[in-house]
Amino acid sequence: MTAPVQKSGGLLGDLGRKVRALRAGRGMTRKMLAADSNVSTRYLAQLEHGKGNISIGLLQRVAQALRTELADLLRTGNDFTAEQVLINELVQRLDHDGQHRALQLLYQNFSANNDCRRIALVGMRGAGKTSLGSRLAKHLDVPFVQLVTEIERIGGMPVAEILSLSGQDGYRRLEEKALFEVLARLEKCVIETGGSIVAETSLFNVLLTSCYVVWIKALPEEHMQRVIDQGDMRPIQNNDDAMAALRRILEVREPFYDQAHATVDTADRAVEESFQQLTTLLAKESCNGDST
Repeated sequence: MTAPVQKSGGLLGDLGRKVRALRAGRGMTRKMLAADSNVSTRYLAQLEHGKGNISIGLLQRVAQALRTELADLLRTGNDFTAEQVLINELVQRLDHDGQHRALQLLYQNFSANNDCRRIALVGMRGAGKTSLGSRLAKHLDVPFVQLVTEIERIGGMPVAEILSLSGQDGYRRLEEKALFEVLARLEKCVIETGGSIVAETSLFNVLLTSCYVVWIKALPEEHMQRVIDQGDMRPIQNNDDAMAALRRILEVREPFYDQAHATVDTADRAVEESFQQLTTLLAKESCNGDST
């Protein structure tokens, strides 16, 4: 494998190593690069050894011959191998859906199975995700992230307004952005997701491949009563068939929730009892906050 581009030697040293790594990654000899860029092999040798104070015009020709951007060659502060540079260039050429699929493939093929560094709680409102998630984050000494809060921060308004103005499609776009921002920002955390994240199959797959996912499960009657106990009467306002509707939603989502790596059933259990069940389960999976 090509040696990493190091951060020593200043700008010219970094530049030379990037050119050398890219050339090697593309299977080009220095003579081939000279022919494609119309820059002499002697000048390229000086450049690759960090000794050539090359002009922007000549460097632009080298960048074009290497099929990369001049700005990428000049960027400092990154330890890129040739492979990383080429992967980055490939991904940049993909559209949004292509980048999404590429990310899933990388997670599925190169992330550790049941990665415990991030723990995600899924399930319907009223199952106990907030209570258990906040306790678990404190127990593991990691950040507790409520995805709905991230969505509202990015959208600049409450979820109800987002849904009113942009509908489900607008909400899903913000949910996706929020999740990816959290994954990029935090290597270790506990994430409380919205109950409907499983309805977006590709996003749920990212969650399953980037986190250890636990379904926080409860009976329909408990979901309803706990939400009401929190002072939220919306589930039953103007809806005489609220419980039947809730049962239908659970029935549809259950096969997706069941794909989680583990399940904690909070039915007829106090919060502390459910928390003990959760921590015992995670301990068996070595999810103790020290996974690397």
